[in-house]
Amino acid sequence: MAELDKIVEELSKLSVLEAAELVKALEEKWGVSAAAPVAVAAGPAAAAAPAEEVEEKTEFDVVIKATGPKKIEVIKVIRQLTSLGLVEAKNMAEAADSKVLEAVGKDVANDAKAKLEAAGAEVVLA
Repeated sequence: MAELDKIVEELSKLSVLEAAELVKALEEKWGVSAAAPVAVAAGPAAAAAPAEEVEEKTEFDVVIKATGPKKIEVIKVIRQLTSLGLVEAKNMAEAADSKVLEAVGKDVANDAKAKLEAAGAEVVLA
């Protein structure tokens, strides 16, 4: 530790021109660049500005916003997608913002959405 203190003390006595020459000499001797530590020191301030990446959503809820004019077709699709009986499927089709499927994968959610929309329902993935 005493040796490091001695080196720091000696380096403190260098002029700016001598320090620049020292940097060049060390870069040549060790085959490194002194630019990287400067970029790292400025990095945290620059990194704080951009927003963090948002994780891609993996689970979706299939929600019926409106049944549309073909209520019977929508009820049939609801029964295909779920294990609900006729009365439960009818109630789901008639209720606003009903979740047909909860926490399903992207492919399953998109498939269910396509089937419900083909039957005339207005559907969103939440």
